[in-house]
Amino acid sequence: MEVTVESTGTLERRMRVELPIAPIEQQVDSRLKTVGRTAKIKGFRPGKVPPKVVRQRYGKQVREEVLSEVLQKSYTQAVTQENLNPAGGPKIETEDDNGKTFAFTATFEIMPEVKLKNLEKIKIEKPDVTIGDEDIDDMLTNLRKQKASWEEVDRKSADGDRVVIDFVGKLKGELFPGGEGKEYPVVLGSGQMLPDFEKGLIGVKAGEETTFKVKFPKEYHAEDLVGKKADFEINVHRVEAEVLPELNDEFAESFNVTEGGLEQFMTDVRENMEREAGQKTKNDMREQVMSALLETNPLEIPDTLKHQEMHALQKEAMQRLGVEDAAMAPPLDSFSEGAEKRVALGLLLRQVIVDKEITVDEALMRARVEELCAGYENVEDMVNMYLSNPQFMQQIEPMVVEQQAINWIIENGKTKDKKISFEEFMNTPAS
Repeated sequence: MEVTVESTGTLERRMRVELPIAPIEQQVDSRLKTVGRTAKIKGFRPGKVPPKVVRQRYGKQVREEVLSEVLQKSYTQAVTQENLNPAGGPKIETEDDNGKTFAFTATFEIMPEVKLKNLEKIKIEKPDVTIGDEDIDDMLTNLRKQKASWEEVDRKSADGDRVVIDFVGKLKGELFPGGEGKEYPVVLGSGQMLPDFEKGLIGVKAGEETTFKVKFPKEYHAEDLVGKKADFEINVHRVEAEVLPELNDEFAESFNVTEGGLEQFMTDVRENMEREAGQKTKNDMREQVMSALLETNPLEIPDTLKHQEMHALQKEAMQRLGVEDAAMAPPLDSFSEGAEKRVALGLLLRQVIVDKEITVDEALMRARVEELCAGYENVEDMVNMYLSNPQFMQQIEPMVVEQQAINWIIENGKTKDKKISFEEFMNTPAS
């Protein structure tokens, strides 16, 4: 077998393989003899069909089968012989039969050679989140609002009140779709409605009728209304003030805290806030590592892997959106940048795992399972069930090892703490 390899791009290779035809013809002859022993052809007894007739009937099919097998086997042997690592399947072109050799050309991309650098120079900011009394108070207020009731009041509406109205909206005197509502509750200042609409409801009283204009913003979801002004006629049924429940054992019980009363509830609230901050800290640092890893180790990736990832991302998006019809799927090109990033990061992290000889940490495996089961009532039972499921554990192992690689970079890079309040940290968009 003669093999020549030509670089036709940074990662693309063109490999020509040439084999002597004699052994291939011998395989064809041998297989035709085997076929002849069992072939059923009209006019001949089984096993007595002349070789010439067998070749006429089955020769082309058998030859194609043999050539296909030889091609696959020789391709595999050739890439091994030349120390090539294909990123995907090859494009095969066979050459015309010259009677002496069988030759084909395989064009494919190879995996990039990853040589990591400057891992120890990667800078990471670790959020040092402080949960103060004000943060606890704000959280308790939010929880009380979830259980709030509304009490009708005889006064003008103010920010925070709920106003129950009938409304009719018109554009140039014509009613538009979605422009009418009956007994519709609007909480002022909640952002539930457009700013102009909520502003128009400030200072109204039950039984009043009023009119005002509302300008629709440029980014409004209904294209027919973008940038236009509508006239709204309002009939106010009632104005209601928010009534927050008292902080007591009964309130705690409304959140399924049946033992320990308000004291236990307050402890749970703080622990939940700490858990949320801890998870966001973990995600924030992970994103920092990913961005720095890409910046310090730029990598050209095979188009084959990129396109595979684009299709995977598109499929994930369809599942999230509940789209089943492929014709309604988000455009494939819109996933190009995300796919390129994910493939590059996957290759880089895989190399970190190899270079630093990272093996799965069983304690982290258990911690990951506990994290996934945190929402269940019978946590311990669920944890034990998943831990005893080899298939499930095999699925989460790559995620855990990848996190270990990220942890290695954090521990060995240039990490510094950054003090930040709980409110500021939790309201900061993910990077």
